[in-house]
Amino acid sequence: MKLLSIIAIIVSFAQCGSLKLENNPPFKIEKASYNKWVGGQPGVSGTKIEIALKENSTIVFDSLFFQNKSTKVEINIAAGKTLLIGHFSTSSKQNRDLILDIDATKEIENTLPELKKLPFELEENEAILSYKVGDKIKYFKIKDIKESKPAFFPRANKN
Repeated sequence: MKLLSIIAIIVSFAQCGSLKLENNPPFKIEKASYNKWVGGQPGVSGTKIEIALKENSTIVFDSLFFQNKSTKVEINIAAGKTLLIGHFSTSSKQNRDLILDIDATKEIENTLPELKKLPFELEENEAILSYKVGDKIKYFKIKDIKESKPAFFPRANKN
């Protein structure tokens, strides 16, 4: 049992080392902000984060980790500047078929939603940006991300 505990501790430390945060990334952030949005349908909502870089960047950006979620980065380049965007769904609607029955044994086939634990501890206004340098993936923590006004999208008219 002791051997198993020691192996678990060693593996934990090995994983921490592989997710080391960079202090001096090869890019400069001009501004980072996020806003929550609500769609025109009940239960449809999300968060959008925008990270403006000071200059155009040729770095390969990969993912964004924010508020216990992760997503691939969308990259927009205009007027010599790079804007990184992350879209995070917080919708309560799920496309899962659930079996609801008076006989609880029939509900055994229902699966629990899969909750992923992020490899980072983040405050609500912090994010991790992953990017590639050569064949290595690196991570940079963005702090003090400003929250903008929420966006409300009206319902579409039914014609």
